[in-house]
Amino acid sequence: MNAGERLILVFVLFGLLGCTEAPEPARPPSFSRLVTLAPNLTELVFAAGAGDNLVGVSAYSDYPPAALDLPIVGDAFTVDQERLALLDPDALLVWQSGTPARVVDELRRIGYHVEVIRTRNIDDVAAAILHIGKLTGHQAAAEKAVSEYSNGLTALRTRFADKDPVRVFYQVSRRPLFTINGNHFVSNLIELCGGRNVFADLDELAPTIDVEAVVARDPEAMLAGDEDDASAFAEWDRWPNIAANRYQNRFLMPADEIGRATPRLLIAAQALCSALDEARARRDTALAVLK
Repeated sequence: MNAGERLILVFVLFGLLGCTEAPEPARPPSFSRLVTLAPNLTELVFAAGAGDNLVGVSAYSDYPPAALDLPIVGDAFTVDQERLALLDPDALLVWQSGTPARVVDELRRIGYHVEVIRTRNIDDVAAAILHIGKLTGHQAAAEKAVSEYSNGLTALRTRFADKDPVRVFYQVSRRPLFTINGNHFVSNLIELCGGRNVFADLDELAPTIDVEAVVARDPEAMLAGDEDDASAFAEWDRWPNIAANRYQNRFLMPADEIGRATPRLLIAAQALCSALDEARARRDTALAVLK
């Protein structure tokens, strides 16, 4: 082969290389057999339009009603490995804030594909639904659900943006006495409705506190997600000088809706905003009498 022929061969090779089609980008996997290891994740899968993809759920997965018909594989701390193997899921959804790391590590060690879902604040709910929609090939349904959820929250935020702030204490449980910090989704709802979480500055997401701390921060409204309306606030009767007691601003929130980071937080937000509006009116009336 002479020099001219070699030059032609080089051009031909480069031409062939240049004409080679680039490989298509890898498509994200689409999972058709899901197991959820937290009740809020079960609800999020249904919200994303992927309820038919669920083959197993965790204990207490009671919403929507269709979730009650699915096999239970365990709870937040233990997983029935035998039942899980029989269900043969191609992906497991675990809750970042609730599923113990040791459980996640064990499931991955066995060989399951594990997706960790974060639902710490109200924006995480939308992101989680979209993520699940992509994982399962239900993007359109997920986007519709997110649009309804986000638009509802935006409408409430706009409506209450200029309201006078109300100091709020949110009681997660009475014994031990738990509350929430500013990063929790319930605190997000309080802010959205024009409230100010009096314990927003604490480091832990759901810290334990003492009664004296509540008295010192003197909330103007007390909220609790408790179905027992006879006793939720009974212990606070011993402190009549707390502003919330003086104004009679103690409100029960819908327990199921406010207890899980799902689209039903919109229902909780509506109830919370209405409660804080009533709290403002009672406070303002009481203060007007003192003038």
